[in-house]
Amino acid sequence: MLIDHLNQAAAERTAGALTRNRRTAHTGCAPHQTVSAKDGQVRPLLGFCSNDYLGLASHPAVIAAFAEGAQRYGAGSSASSLVNKHSLAHHQLESELARWFAPNIPKVQALYFCTGYMANLAVLSALGTDDATLFCDKLIHASLIDGALLARASMKRYPHCDVTTLARQLAACHSPLKLIVTDSVFSMDGDMAPLAEMLALAEHHDAWIVVDDAHGFGVLGERGRGALEHLGLTSERLIYVGTLGKAAGVAGAFVAAHRTIVEHLANVSRPYLHSAAAPPAIVHALLSSLTLIASNEGRERRDHLMQLIGQLRSGLQILQVRHPRAGWQLADSSTPIQPLIVGNNEAALSLSQALENDGIRVTAIRPPTVPNGTSRLRITLSASHTAADVTRLLDSLSAIMAPRGDA
Repeated sequence: MLIDHLNQAAAERTAGALTRNRRTAHTGCAPHQTVSAKDGQVRPLLGFCSNDYLGLASHPAVIAAFAEGAQRYGAGSSASSLVNKHSLAHHQLESELARWFAPNIPKVQALYFCTGYMANLAVLSALGTDDATLFCDKLIHASLIDGALLARASMKRYPHCDVTTLARQLAACHSPLKLIVTDSVFSMDGDMAPLAEMLALAEHHDAWIVVDDAHGFGVLGERGRGALEHLGLTSERLIYVGTLGKAAGVAGAFVAAHRTIVEHLANVSRPYLHSAAAPPAIVHALLSSLTLIASNEGRERRDHLMQLIGQLRSGLQILQVRHPRAGWQLADSSTPIQPLIVGNNEAALSLSQALENDGIRVTAIRPPTVPNGTSRLRITLSASHTAADVTRLLDSLSAIMAPRGDA
């Protein structure tokens, strides 16, 4: 019965062009990878679908630190942090991250998690008690949604980035604990939440704000410290979640917040209590990543990334003018996430496949990851890309679009 049920679900996914397939990469994380194609052939592809925004995943210094960490600490952790495996590397990383966010969050402390998903589950399930209300943007990441569902708190959703509705909901709420929950940079749209206005609402309504800065950390801010530095936000009411498997190039995540909140998470959050600690070698490598992010090289990589974003957006806007009936729309984003909204699932898959036929890999994103009717190509840029790489993508899109659009 179960197999029949799952086969039916698979058939429905296929009919709706919603089937997902894993691809095998034969080389490391870099714009130019060797990947197993859908036909089973292994071929080189130029990729625009990684979150390695600063190109640190293959940086020699990070790789060397990873190897050094393995030599020093071994391969695994074997137990949870509270049982036995809060290593010196974990302690050093959390101390450094707390120092980074001390200007933004008074009395700050940091806590490291194996993944961003775990960090978000931990924060919302531990703080979302039965006397709390969570106010969630409708486009928050799946991990935040799942964390809210695990919590005992009431949950209210507000339209994407709609501070007027959020203010009205907060004013009508009588819960002792109010938590505003949002991404900083939204992963499928690349736009930014109005964090300054949201923090002002939190201050006014005695609320707290959980900011998932997965796609801002390392990229935004003068020193790469993310959305809070970028916007100059400071408040005890900020609960910051940063991801270390994207711009930092390795793995894991952390929560930076008032030390009382962090100690509470370390004592009661089930994703932290009941998961084996990340291997110390990973954490040791992250210390190297933080050094790079804060260095002149990190600043140069961010500057180069911003230049690539400008080049891509300018080129895509020109293509839109040349081919107004091509059937896609460029999202409004100033971040490395540059979505082309195509519309239906089949069209997004078709465009993705046409690019791959030309040696370029851009993933088609479809529901339920994005709302129905907004399937897209999620183009992401890395500091490891070159201007020539972006030109190649634009030329390929132009060749694909020309027969469908205006001459």
